[in-house]
This record gives sequence, structure tokens and C-alpha cells, in this order.
Amino acid sequence: MTDSKPYTIRWGILATGGIAQKFTKDLVLDPSTRSVSDVSHTVVAAASRSQERAQEFLTSCGCPSTAKAYGDYASLAADPDVDIVYVATPHSHHYQNARLCLEAGKHVLCEKALTVNAAQARKLVEIARERKVFLMEAQWTRYFPLAVELRKMVSEGKIGTVHRVFADLSIGDSGTPEAKWGVENRMVNVDLAGGAMLDLGIYSILWVFQFLYHIQPPQHRLPPNVVSQLTKYPNTGADELTSLIMSFPPLNSHGIATTGLRVSFDPDNKGTAGPAVRIQGTKGEIQVFGPIFRPTRFRVIPLEGFTSVEFADETREIPGQGMFWEADECARCLRDGKLESETLPLEESLVMMDVMDQVRQQNGLVYPEKIETLEYPLPGF
Repeated sequence: MTDSKPYTIRWGILATGGIAQKFTKDLVLDPSTRSVSDVSHTVVAAASRSQERAQEFLTSCGCPSTAKAYGDYASLAADPDVDIVYVATPHSHHYQNARLCLEAGKHVLCEKALTVNAAQARKLVEIARERKVFLMEAQWTRYFPLAVELRKMVSEGKIGTVHRVFADLSIGDSGTPEAKWGVENRMVNVDLAGGAMLDLGIYSILWVFQFLYHIQPPQHRLPPNVVSQLTKYPNTGADELTSLIMSFPPLNSHGIATTGLRVSFDPDNKGTAGPAVRIQGTKGEIQVFGPIFRPTRFRVIPLEGFTSVEFADETREIPGQGMFWEADECARCLRDGKLESETLPLEESLVMMDVMDQVRQQNGLVYPEKIETLEYPLPGF
């Protein structure tokens, strides 16, 4: 008789900021609300800079009363009841925090961008493989049913051969970044690897990669050539406006990824500006409406004369934030003994980190040595 009980994994949450709250609140939702019955999740511990903050976090997120609150990250990494750790600190701390957990033999889901630079990412991958533990970058958007559906459509040739993808995530509003963030906020603070690209631009890049890299046959899956331009934020030097053109061999298809802090993908917040992603093929185009980190609507527009491609304009509802789908992927990988996700292989995360390294090198964007280094452990992390 087949066991019908869902496979449950026990989560530890490392850091208790806004993104951790959204993720954890998604974790505690009943999986049946998203038509999932094979896996489930429970939060058994959280760690913050103080035990009091960790306990407040657990309570506010509706976690079980038995969940443990830690005032330091090392205690969480050492907890034998934790199967997998969600690392939700700023980018600047990912390398140190994720490595702490990997060295302790924990599986890790680490927020994007995986690290500050590709060298750090490669070191984490090396450790994960040596320790035989699961590691995944939390590019949650890839696991949305809408994104899965669009990758399938393009893979099946529904819009022909894709030659160009545009993607933008920019969040300018009626105020200025200076008034909104000053110089200390993590979005613009280089000590925390702040700036548009690592926080927002990675979504634009991942939309390009999904169609011009990920779904390509292995022999065609080659790193892109990169040309970029970057404008720096006054007083801190973080990037505030970044644009990339990526040429993917052997088809020489082009990916244009843009991000910024002074302009918006949707200025009036009513969708008037149109799609934030355009996937252009020889038989038509797929458009995705923003925000592209949490997509709910897409449109298919056939090329005139191609009757085999049907026009579509569809919306997908999300029962929550939508971060539970990446958690479900982690659970299925652990259940099946996989050490990485097929939807986001570690090799692909490394190529994307290489791309962002090239952008920084081309534009003279350097972070402090303490957050670029491979040295471990460092105090204060």
C-alpha cells in the first residue's frame, strides 16, 4: 500500500527581516490551497540578532509554539532538528551565513543573489558538493506555475525560435531614492552590496536566462557575451541604473535586461505601461506583465499569418506571496535525494553570477573587501 502522507521538511529561518517574513508566512500556509499534497513544511527554528527578535518573528508568522528562537546563527546551524536553512540576510552576508550552514551539514536555500561575486558562489557550490548537501539559490519566480507554463510553451516551439528577450524591473516612484533611502538603507549601501542589479536586476536577468539559456539543448547552453552600462548612486557608489545586452551563442539571440531605482516599469501602478517582459520568436511573442518577480498575467501575440499560434491573455491567481513553490521544490529534491534543482542548476547560478561580475568589472563597481573575500569565518557576520 502506498504511503499517502506528504513528505515534510523542517525549516530553520536565518534572519528575520521582511523577506524572511514573507517566505515563512508562505511556508505555514496549507499546501492544499495551491493544490499540493505530496510535500509539506514546518518551521522548527528561527535565528536573529537577539532571541527576543527571533521569538517575535516566530509568533508573528504563525509558526508552531514548539519552534525554537535563537539569538545567534551558529546555534541554528547546529540544531539537529533543522533539515534545511533559509538564508535571508542581505547579499553581503550570504557567503558567510550560507557557508556556516553548509559546513554544519545543513541543506540550504539562499536568497538571491546567491553571493556578492562568482568566486564566493563557486566556493559554496564546492562545499555543498563535498558535504553532499542540497544548495539552491532562491530565484522563487522560476517555480511559479506561470513561469513553468511559459518555459514549456517556448520549449515546444509555440512562438517559433526565440531570438530576443526584453526584461525590466525598475521601481522608481514619485519621490527620489535619496529621500526614500538616504545612504544607509541596504538598497543603496555598498557595505551591504546594495544597488539595483543584485536586488532587482537579477529578476530581469533570470527572465532572459529562462528562455535563452535554461531551456536550450545542453550543447547550446553557453555563457553569453555581455555589454553593459551602469550609473552610480550619489554618495554611496552603488548602481542605481543598470542595463545589459547579452548575446547567447550559437543562435546569437539577444537578451536585454534593465533595472533602476529612479524610473518604474509601471509608473501609474495600473499596468498602463504594458508588459515588463517580451519574449520574441519567429512565430509570435509572449508578454509578461510586472512585477516580474511575482508574475500573474501573460499574453501571447501571434505573428500575422501564423494561425497555429493562438492569441491569449490570461491571469493566474496566487494564494499567498508565491514563495511556497520554491520551498516545495526544495522538499521534493530532498525527498528524491537530489542535491540541486533541475529548474535552477547550480551551474546556471554560477553563470549568472559571472554575468553580474562582468557588469561590475566593465563599470568599475567594487564592494568592500570584507564582503568580496573568500576568507571564512569573519567576525560580525
